Amino acid sequence: MQSNDGKQPNATAHGKADLTIDEFGPAPEGGARAWIVAAGGGAIFFSTLGFVNSFGTFEEYYLSHQLKNSSASEISWIGSLAIFLNFFTGMLSGPLFDRYGEKMLRPAAVLYVFLMMILSLCNSYWSIMLVQGVLMGIVMGLLQIPAFAAVAQYFQKNRAGSLGLVASGSSIGGIVIPIALSKMLNESSLGFGWSVRIVGFMILPFILFAAAGVKPRLPPRKTDFWLFSAYREARFLILIVALFFMFFGMFTPFFYLPTYAVSRGMSSTLAGYLLAILNAASTFGRIIPGILADRWGKINMFSFGGVITGIVIYAMNFADTNAGLIVYAVFFGFTSGTIISGGWAAFSTCPNDARNVGTYMGMGMAVAGIGGLIGPPVNGAVVHVYGEFYQVCMVSGTMCLVGGLVAIFAKCWTPQGLLGNV
Repeated sequence: MQSNDGKQPNATAHGKADLTIDEFGPAPEGGARAWIVAAGGGAIFFSTLGFVNSFGTFEEYYLSHQLKNSSASEISWIGSLAIFLNFFTGMLSGPLFDRYGEKMLRPAAVLYVFLMMILSLCNSYWSIMLVQGVLMGIVMGLLQIPAFAAVAQYFQKNRAGSLGLVASGSSIGGIVIPIALSKMLNESSLGFGWSVRIVGFMILPFILFAAAGVKPRLPPRKTDFWLFSAYREARFLILIVALFFMFFGMFTPFFYLPTYAVSRGMSSTLAGYLLAILNAASTFGRIIPGILADRWGKINMFSFGGVITGIVIYAMNFADTNAGLIVYAVFFGFTSGTIISGGWAAFSTCPNDARNVGTYMGMGMAVAGIGGLIGPPVNGAVVHVYGEFYQVCMVSGTMCLVGGLVAIFAKCWTPQGLLGNV
């Protein structure tokens, strides 16, 4: 019998033998309870990562309004810090969920909506940085990792597909929220405050549904809070390195595509819609590759996502017309979606006990998320120095491509080996 960290012996921190996953029966792979949990997870991602995916709309607005005296790189630190803290907080939320279940979700859900209302009152760089970058980033992390961890307990054979379905909630949010924000900010008299408040009221029912619907299938584990032995597992470490490189490069279009489009003559309103188009395509990019990953291998699909996204980022600077930019947004949205859903699914292959999935995901994303922290500001600085986007495309595309190639080597530490279907 294996321990929760996948190694012998089987004793817990309390000196008692821990139960293995098999003693609770196989994952149901469906059913009303499982799909309610999956829907709740999708609602969380609609409200959180969907909001983060809209940062390009905020960036374009901030540059011409309340933060017009700040550079693109300085403003991008707000969004990149939110991304980083979103993932880094998983170091805490993953183990908390594995130990306490849904009890830790509900306060975070209420706090998230409250912070959205506080953001509507902010009008300076540091107030926006504190609320949108720091506090909202932390609370998002308290919600997202538990959503994935709960769903992983209900699905085993179809785990990648179910996680892709959950992650598609962020794509749908990334369709609705940028369109709503762009319309309200650029074509109405509502102003920043009421535009953000309306978004807050819009996500409120989704957050409440998620707080009620997301529950674990398995009893909590009683072993150590953090499973630091995971960092000694080669497969886990290589996947972290791979996702770090991908995160460094992949967020460039999310942050700068609207700004780049405006520099090519596109109107601000239409440029804001590019993120909605991108996220619409990303919906399919998260679901379809997830389903394929359950057949062709989770790490295989994750690697493919990094390589193909890197190639697509190389091409961003060649899109210089409205039609070209719209087509580009579709292609990038689909390929980048494979990274988002593929990363979570790849991490889920590491623990031997599904009760540890939240901890593994949280610990992995906490380190890999550093790439999302430093990538956009570095790319913003490159834009500032060169005054164009060609160099940014080369740097970001290369980072994604390297990440995809690194991920392939994680397969060497699986039973199937480098050429296996894993």
